[in-house]
Amino acid sequence: MPRIAGTNIPENKQIGISLTYIYGIGRALATKILERSKINPMKKAQDLTEKEVGQLRRIIEGNYKIEGELRRGVMREIKRLKEIKCWRGIRHQKGLPVRGQKTRKNSRTIRGNVRKTVGSGRKPPPAPK
Repeated sequence: MPRIAGTNIPENKQIGISLTYIYGIGRALATKILERSKINPMKKAQDLTEKEVGQLRRIIEGNYKIEGELRRGVMREIKRLKEIKCWRGIRHQKGLPVRGQKTRKNSRTIRGNVRKTVGSGRKPPPAPK
């Protein structure tokens, strides 16, 4: 299993798809990286030579923010927003959607599966003793 940027990439998938398992690399960036390294995107990850893996590792780690560095940068930005108490920072603190989504019905992803619906509103009469 090739290991690039501290992430094991799956062997049985095409290298164009396997690179997307690295945090910070999507399909478009994976295609760019493979064009730059002149590797066929349809090639399976297990068929890569050590030279090709080393070349990919050099290109990715030398030119792009990925994994830990990118995660730290994102967390630093969120922390900054919270410190200056801007709208987005307040939404992050409260655990609500940040980018203008409605919260009346659909915000289950950010809030968790919080269901606060009530039944009919009437309690059943007490049972006789």
